[in-house]
Formats: sequence, C-alpha cells, structure tokens
Amino acid sequence: MHMNCSANMFALATPTNGQPGQQQNALMAFLPMILLVVVFYFILIRPQQKRAKAQQKMLSALKPGDRVVTSSGIIGTVITVKDRTVSLRSADAKFEVTKASVTEIIEDSKDSLSTAA
Repeated sequence: MHMNCSANMFALATPTNGQPGQQQNALMAFLPMILLVVVFYFILIRPQQKRAKAQQKMLSALKPGDRVVTSSGIIGTVITVKDRTVSLRSADAKFEVTKASVTEIIEDSKDSLSTAA
C-alpha cells in the first residue's frame, strides 16, 4: 500500500494537459548535451584553431636567413622559401622540407643581422 500511495502522489504532481511539462522535460534532457558541446568547444576546438592560425602566420612570415626547427628536430637556416617547401642548410647538409614540417622560428634573419653588426 505504501508504494501505491507514492505513485498516486507522483501522478498528482504531473501537469494535466501534458504540453508544458513535456517541453520542459525535453529541454532538461538536452541541457547536459548542450553544456558538453560548449565545454568541448572552449577546451578543445578553440585552442586548436588558435594554434593553427599562429602556425599559419609563422609559416607565412618565413624568410631566408631565419633559423628554424623542423618537426623531426632538425635545426637549420632557411636558404629559400617556395610555395610548399623550404630549403634548409644545417651544418654541411642542404635539404628541402615541406613548410608544414617547420614548427618554430628560433631566430629571425633581422635578429641575426643586428647581432652581427
């Protein structure tokens, strides 16, 4: 009998027409999903987009004389910059790598000119 009483109380607590309660329940069901998407955007997607823009800006500013580091860890000086590739000189070796493999500019060519003078 105790279970039957509580079921009647829950039945009385629900709205009689069904419409407003169903809309509110649907919104409450999707609220955690919406919050999860917002959190993922600010924690994962937005920082990745910022890093990609910074990488693209760095690659577009690449010029001969810059000392760079590639993704494989090679440190070299830029000799020429083409559309998709960069020619590097490292010690006695000269090689060509893709622009995307350049991860960091260690020293700008204007910095090396000012320190040499």
